[in-house]
Amino acid sequence: MSDPAFTSDRRETFAARFLSAEGRLGRRGFLVSALVLLAVAVVYDAVSAGPLQWITGWLVWPLLVWVGACLLARRLHDRGRNGWIAAVILAAIVAVWPQPSGFLDFPFVVVLIWAAVELGVLTGEPGVNRYGPPTGGG
Repeated sequence: MSDPAFTSDRRETFAARFLSAEGRLGRRGFLVSALVLLAVAVVYDAVSAGPLQWITGWLVWPLLVWVGACLLARRLHDRGRNGWIAAVILAAIVAVWPQPSGFLDFPFVVVLIWAAVELGVLTGEPGVNRYGPPTGGG
C-alpha cells in the first residue's frame, strides 16, 4: 500500500529524468530511458565519423556519460544502493565500448552482467527508502 502523502500524478520532466541524480527511478522507466540513451549513443557513433566526431565529441560524449550516470544513480537509489556505484558501471561500459576485445575485458563484462541483473531484472525497494518514495514501473 502506498503512502498518499507521496503519491503524485504529475509527469516527470525531461531534466528531472535525464539530468538529475536525485531520487529514485523504477525499473520500467530506467529500461526505457537506458534504451533511448543507448540508441542516441549508437546513432551518434555511427553518424559522426572522423573530424565531425573530434569536433562534437568533446561535448556529446561527456553529456551522454552524465546522463548515464544520472539514470544509473537513480536506479541504484531505487534498489537502496549508493549512487556512486554508477561510476564502476560507467567505467565498465567505457572499457568495453563498442564491444569487448580481449580477456582483460572479462572483469568489466562481469560488472555489466551484475548491473544488468541488479538494475534491469530485480525490483526496487518497496516503500520509502533513504532516497525517497518509490516511483511506478516496477
